[in-house]
Amino acid sequence: MGDPKKPRKLYETPRHPWKKERLIEERRLVSKYGLKNKRELWRMETLLKKFRRQARKLLASSGKQAEKEAKELINKLIRLNLLKEGATLDDVLALKVEDILERRLQTLVYKKGLARTINQARQFIVHGHIMVNGVKVTSPSYLVEADEEDKIEFSPYSPLRERGGE
Repeated sequence: MGDPKKPRKLYETPRHPWKKERLIEERRLVSKYGLKNKRELWRMETLLKKFRRQARKLLASSGKQAEKEAKELINKLIRLNLLKEGATLDDVLALKVEDILERRLQTLVYKKGLARTINQARQFIVHGHIMVNGVKVTSPSYLVEADEEDKIEFSPYSPLRERGGE
């Protein structure tokens, strides 16, 4: 086992670091979703890989345990609003990294109109102006669940509350 004080790496780097098409696509996603750096994008890609790897494993196996795990995975993705009710493991394999990036708090704050730009949304979150379900969240990469989506608001102590996010 590793050192308990040393955190585990949360992302995998690309296998081919200098592929032009991938670099262009990464730059487009980083600017569209207001990410700080490509490491944030790689974290979301790694999360997606984890979901897809689990779905492939469950498609290959059979039995009560596999059915239970498949149901749990699908319910988790439905809770995150990445899949709709009645989805299958094939739908998990069809997910794209954009689907996960759309569920980040930073993106939802911008889409709700609480911030004028995606970068301003990030700043509001990091500076502690945004609450989700009555709890201050300072992580722009927080994945918002479906039932929390309508509970994103300015903190009652935030001076932005009266101004409407100026």
